[in-house]
Amino acid sequence: MTGSRPLRPQLRAMRPEAFGADPSGARLERIRRSPNFADGVFQNPVGARTRAAGSMREFAKIYFHKESRLRRSPGAPIPVHPTTLADLAKPPATGLRLTWLGHSSVLAEIDGRRVLFDPVWGERCSPFPFAGPKRLHPVPLPLAALGPVDAVVISHDHYDHLDMPTVKQLAGTDTVFAVPLGVGAHLERWGVSADRLHELDWNETTRIAGLSLTATPARHFCGRGLRNQQHTLWASWAVAGDEHRIFHSGDTGYFPGFKDIGAEHGPFDATMIQIGAYSEYWPDIHMTPEEGLQAHLDLQGSKPHGVLLPIHWGTFNLALHAWAEPGEWTVDAAEEAGQPVALPRPGEPFEPAGTLPVDPWWRPIARPIAHPWRRPKMAEPVPSEPPVGDLDLAGER
Repeated sequence: MTGSRPLRPQLRAMRPEAFGADPSGARLERIRRSPNFADGVFQNPVGARTRAAGSMREFAKIYFHKESRLRRSPGAPIPVHPTTLADLAKPPATGLRLTWLGHSSVLAEIDGRRVLFDPVWGERCSPFPFAGPKRLHPVPLPLAALGPVDAVVISHDHYDHLDMPTVKQLAGTDTVFAVPLGVGAHLERWGVSADRLHELDWNETTRIAGLSLTATPARHFCGRGLRNQQHTLWASWAVAGDEHRIFHSGDTGYFPGFKDIGAEHGPFDATMIQIGAYSEYWPDIHMTPEEGLQAHLDLQGSKPHGVLLPIHWGTFNLALHAWAEPGEWTVDAAEEAGQPVALPRPGEPFEPAGTLPVDPWWRPIARPIAHPWRRPKMAEPVPSEPPVGDLDLAGER
């Protein structure tokens, strides 16, 4: 209609703020020039199905089954370590300390600097405050009590890794952000100035406060809105200081590229590896505990080295497996390989070169799970569409 506003800006104005923003302008042009962008979307390092496979009728039957739903949450409150400023005020004696804050959120104190990975302080990993997966335990401490951080690192833009309320609070600090290509558009909409963004493609490196941060490949996908345009990249991260090296997997399926990452940036004093929210319905984009252990070994030159910190489990119910499976089965896999693994309660700091937390704290509150951890494989699934809205509300699969 003559004189009316164009439809697209009107729709953009109606878009929920939590959806973020689509890359545009110079940012979009840079995305289109990326060697990892082809046919209008970012590509995985090896093929990956980003839609659920198998019968959705069978999936729904399992998902809503009463006993199955009970197993996906603890039977009693999760024992959260009450992290205090005193826990974090004294520098780590060894120069490296990690504090798992739940799910994939980790504070890494490395060589005198502080890096915060995938901070999620929100109550739900969802664009809506009234729907979507809710926290199974409180955050160990308020974000403001964490103290200043030198860098915030984001692995990708799913809701359980990029949380708008948390970013908005961090936008009021002096910290800078290291993010995969395209993710900066979300952060700018939420108040982070462009001069505080380090936006990287795979295998690009930036330096922040004397640390070297490299966005490394991962096998996953992106998206926050009703349409997933695959215009924001996903990444794992290698961070190196003067004395120590650490790795954060973000979300990823297993792929041979871990060996290349380890050869280029490792070996690592500690790795933070995704071992939860796996399923036969999406085998290409999340790792099982066994695959997570293998990824760690690949990163370390195919032999046990450093410490494995399991992440992406325990905080949100995002898959069909029992709540305690990821922790329990990671212990089994690590013991078989002779690989040291840290098992902190959420909020419990530890130094990888010091005494590791190894108490399986989840056992007293876990509902029964299957053993052994090697499960029989499902028959080859028939590709199908996921339930409408499932990917959007959960923030991933």
